[in-house]
This record gives sequence, structure tokens and C-alpha cells, in this order.
Amino acid sequence: MGIAVTGFEFFDEGALVSVLTTEPLGRCLDYRAPEGGCLCGAFVEVPLGPRRVLGVVWGPGEGGYDPCRVRAVNRVLDVAPMRDDMRAFLTRVADYTLTPMPAMLRLATRAPGLGDRPGPRRVFRRGRADPGRITDARARVLDIVDEYGDAAFTQSELAALAGVTASVVKGLARLGALCEEDAPRDLPYPRLDPDLPGKSLASDQAAAAAQLRAALVSGSYGTTLLKGVTGSGKTEVYLEAVAACLAGGRQALVLLPEIALTAEFLARVEERFGGHPGEWHSGVTHTERRRLWRMAGEGNVGLVVGARSALFLPFRDLGLIVVDEEHDTAYKQEDGVIYNARDMAVLRASICSAQVVLASATPCLETWANAESGKYARIDLTSRFGTAELPVMRAVDMRGENLQPNRWIGRTLAAGIARRIAEGEQALLFLNRRGYAPVTICRACGHQIGCDHCDARMVEHRFLKRLVCHQCGDTKPMPETCPACEAKGRLAPVGPGVERLAEEVAARFPDAGVAVLSSDLFASARALKEKIRDIAAGGADIVIGTQLVAKGHNFPLLTLVGVIDADLGLQGSDLRAAERTFQLIRQVSGRAGRAGKPGEALLQTYQPEHGVIRAILSGDEEAFWRAEAEERRVAGVPPYGRLAGIVLSSPDVAQVFDFGAELARRDAPLRRVGAQVFGPAAAPVARVRGRHRVRLLVKAAKAAPLQSALAEWIGQLKVPRNLRLSVDIDPQSFF
Repeated sequence: MGIAVTGFEFFDEGALVSVLTTEPLGRCLDYRAPEGGCLCGAFVEVPLGPRRVLGVVWGPGEGGYDPCRVRAVNRVLDVAPMRDDMRAFLTRVADYTLTPMPAMLRLATRAPGLGDRPGPRRVFRRGRADPGRITDARARVLDIVDEYGDAAFTQSELAALAGVTASVVKGLARLGALCEEDAPRDLPYPRLDPDLPGKSLASDQAAAAAQLRAALVSGSYGTTLLKGVTGSGKTEVYLEAVAACLAGGRQALVLLPEIALTAEFLARVEERFGGHPGEWHSGVTHTERRRLWRMAGEGNVGLVVGARSALFLPFRDLGLIVVDEEHDTAYKQEDGVIYNARDMAVLRASICSAQVVLASATPCLETWANAESGKYARIDLTSRFGTAELPVMRAVDMRGENLQPNRWIGRTLAAGIARRIAEGEQALLFLNRRGYAPVTICRACGHQIGCDHCDARMVEHRFLKRLVCHQCGDTKPMPETCPACEAKGRLAPVGPGVERLAEEVAARFPDAGVAVLSSDLFASARALKEKIRDIAAGGADIVIGTQLVAKGHNFPLLTLVGVIDADLGLQGSDLRAAERTFQLIRQVSGRAGRAGKPGEALLQTYQPEHGVIRAILSGDEEAFWRAEAEERRVAGVPPYGRLAGIVLSSPDVAQVFDFGAELARRDAPLRRVGAQVFGPAAAPVARVRGRHRVRLLVKAAKAAPLQSALAEWIGQLKVPRNLRLSVDIDPQSFF
């Protein structure tokens, strides 16, 4: 029988407890509490068949079977128990996304070594001695250590990251190239000082910061849209909210959409608070991830900066969540547990009485609509910080530019680039296509080189000298002859990617320094961050980039942005095409003129009369959102209706279509709540990694109890073993 101890229910030794494990069982299992008893929420190691697995005590056991057959919990892990609000959050996310609870627990325990015993550990850092003869294996180890800076690694972690044996690591330690030492496990993070002075704020910034601080002091839940033009100082404003949160003794989380943004942001945090926050993203070591996970649960880290999955850290007392660039599609997790971190941030804050700040120059329509209806508060910053002014934006009608074949920079944009270079400034050319060319075609027979495993064309990456499938990642060497007709020398690239654009820039501006920013061109996050720092310091005259360059970077010398194909995102039938094009071009244009020098943005377009292009140029964002909202309202789609995507995949194309058709026929549970089913139909990319993909789309009214109806609908059929079914609530893409 349980008793209350320090806010957690306590189970005496031998009491039946219900344990949720990370194994895909679909339910909790009963165990006996171990010697000394355990708390509800305790992380435990339990026997499951011959194995020992991780679990969490979820509540009292159900019983109803022979008590002699109930096994005991092996041990309670030396970590803070999962709090009630975290268990409620995982349960609510599971219910909303129709995700099994074991998968949710796996998402919330993505830190290695949680079951390790307390005590010091042996770690390796960069040493000062010359390693002597450098083999490939030794070079990989040293590259990893250099990439992560001052981080410490366990022997097994370093060997795994470098793809070498443990003996290579030990050998480098004997030579002094690595330093081996004992280190305490999981030290608390240094305390950040919220009383240090921040930057001087303009009057509108100060008013915005005061409003956010007042919300923090209330100790209640609330969500605020912080909408400010690019360069308006949104970061400095919400850092004042972070200061108020830390001063109140609570924890803060700042989510960023792109790992490359962290370096500049961490420098600003250190300047503001006198120390580094905890980091949670793919660029930190496993050892550091484990430390942060534990310290979050113990309350020994005040501020965490991370990617979307940081939302599932076991914070002890979370008081503030900032979602920076809240419109960014990187916040949508598209595989495994399918969720939108922006929406789940609001859910988590509502459960733990925290404040949410959604910061963006171009908020998503859902956030805009919630602010319009009064569900969210709204703060506007309408001018740039200091002397900086917003760039002048102009459309360049490409129908009158008379481009030569295999050229993509018109004469108007070329003249602007030359002028900026002559004045010692930088120009940015934006094209949202990775690689050299999106299609390679045989001019003899018309064959387009496709992926062997997907229904997708392979993209030429000339810098890598490979063809790459952007669906499954498969690569192959660039062939010299056509795979279909074997004609030699007749393969030709069609269309530009950023690499091909760089080729044109090098030919037209031979004396200019050129930098290409594309995620596939950097072996590590550290290398990408260093390149961005180099560009910001003036290390390139012309920057060429994909959407990576639109994500909040600050290049002080950048005064001209050229959008090579402003019409690119307007193609297709995606209901968010207009919104995303508007956001992306406004964001990338905002990189110009952020440091006092006047900026200019030139949009090359063949449709200057298009409504989205006109909205971008006019600057009347509210008119755009109102028009877009009205179209969505009439169509009954988000944010004024509900959608759910069902994706079926199987190696057997007949099986996946038959299953989809049978599922569509049994739509009675959906019709009872007024929902409609569309499909089944082949997905736009109908085969990925050898699996045929079929989609169904469910549309319902905003107030419809969609999740329960979906669960009943899908539950009517048993899914075959080789068929996968995934549910995407509020889908953001339809590929």
C-alpha cells in the first residue's frame, strides 16, 4: 500500500507496482517493489524474460493473477524519479499523436548509461603531445576530439564515434596525444547569474521584456507570440524572460531549429548570464547528454538550449519554454514519434504552469490565428534594433532579363552583386536546392537517372562526385554512360542546385571569395559553425545557400540578398505552399542590412504578379495572413479544421493498396464524428527504400474528437507483419 513521501507516492517492499518499460509491449507490467521500497515515478531495472530492461514505476499494480509468479524489480536507478507532470505530459502526447506509451518513454530516456552505477569514470581529452605516425584510425580519433572541443569522452564512446578499436584510443593516450583522467560523473552546471546587466533595450523592446517578465512572475501558464521583424532584437527580449525565470528559481528551455545557430546563441547567453547553459542536440557527446538528462531532473541546470527533443527532458521545475523561429519546419518530427515541438511545448507548459514564448518574424498561420482569437498574447516589434533598417525589396521580372542558356543570375542581380563587392560588402544568393542539378538526363534516349530503391530522381552532387537520393540517402558514382541505352558522353544536368550556381558565380566573378552553405557539404556541425563564423567575419564576398541561410544568422557585412527562383516554392498542391514561400523569402531577405548599412533584396521571378510575390514586396504581412486564413477557413483545413495523414508502406504493392482500400471501406467510426476519408492513393514519392507507400487523408471539423475515432477505425484491422502504418496528426508535408 502506498504512502506519500516528498510529493511522490511510496510503495513498500513487496507491494505490487505497475511498470512501464521501453519495450514495445503496449501495456504496463506488474512487479514487486524491491528491497527498501520505491517511489512512484522511479526509474527501475526490471527482468523481462532473460533480459533486464529500463522502466518507470507508473503506479500501483493491477493484480488479478498468481502473486507467486510476479517477479521483483531488480533495482532502482540512481536518478531523480519522473515527476507527475512529466508522466502526464507523455500520456497526453501519446493520446494526441496515437503513439504507444513505450515509444514515448524511449523518447524521454534518450540518454546513454542511465543505469550506470555512481562513481568516477575514466575519460579522454585532447593531449598536447605529438602522436608521431598518423594512421587513418588515429586521424579519425583526433578529428573527433578536435570537433567537440573541450568535451570529455569515455573510451567506448570515442572508439565508436571514430569507428576504431579501443586499442587505438589507448595507444594515443600512451603517446600523450590524448589525456586520460578520472572525472566525477555528471557534475551540476554552473549557476547562471540573472542579475548581470543585459544590453540596453529600445523602448519597444523594454516594454516587450516587461510584459514577458510580468507573465513569468505570475507563475501561471500562458503563451505569447513575440512577433518582430528580422533584426528587431527578439533574442534580447526573450533573454530577459529567461533572466526572470532563473531569478524565480525555475528552469528555462530555449528550442532552436538548427544546430548551426547554437554557437552564436551560446555566446550571447554567456555574455548575458556569465556562463554556458546545458546543450541538447546531435552535436554534443553521449557523456554530456547523460549529464544534462540527470541534471535536468535534479534541478541542477538552469537553462537548456536544444533541438526539438529537448522538450522531453525530465525538468524538475520548468518555468519557461522559448520556441525560436517557431514557424520552422524543423520542429516537426516526421518519423518515429510524429509530433510538432511547437504544439507540444504549449502542451507541456500548460501542464507544469509555465510560460511559452513563440518567437518569429513570420509566424505560422496556426500561431497567428491563435493570437488573433485571443488564445495567445501577442507582442510586436516593428523596427530593427539600433540604426539598422529593413531592406528594400524589389522583384526582378525574369521575362525581360534574356538569360543565356545554363545561366541563372540575371543582369540586374549581377550588377547588384558587382556593386556590393566593389564597396567591400557581401551578397547572398539563395536557391533552395542542394547539390549540382536535380535531374540528370540522357540526351540520346531521354532516360532520367533514378534511385534503385525509391521513385525519385537522383541529384548530382559534383563536389562529392556522386549521385545522391534525397529520399533514402543512397549514393552511386556519376556514370560515364547512360544506364538505359549505354550512350557515352550524352548525360547532361538539368536545372540548377547551389553547386551549379557556385560554378556560374566563379565564372562571372572570378576574383570574389565564394562560400556555399548547404547541409550536405559539411562533415560535422562544428565545421558548419566555423564556416558561418568565418562568413560573419568577412571570409567571403558572395554566399550561396539553401534554406539553411534563412535560419537567423547574422552577417554584418551582408547588404544584398538575391533570390534566384522566387517561384520555386509556389509549385505543387501543398496547402502550406503560399505560407512557406512567404516565410522563407521574407526570412532570407531579412539577412540583408542588419548592421547599419542599407540592405536590398532582389527576387528573381517569372510571376511578379502572383499574390504571394506581391504580398512579400508590399510588406503588409497582416493582409497576407488574413487572406490566407480566409482561404483555409473556407476549405475547412488547419487551423480551422483538422487533418490526419495515414501512411501505409510495404514491399508488396498489392498488399498495401488492398489494406488501404479495406481500411477506407470501414470508415464508419470516422463518419460518426463527421470526418471524411480520402484515398487510398499512391504517395507523391510512391516508393522509398524499396517500400511502396500509400496515403489516406482524414479531414474533420475542428471540434471533432478525431483521435478516438482514428483509434477505433485503425483498430478494426490487424496490420500484417511486413506492413507499416503510421499516423500523422496535423501533417505538415504530404510526400
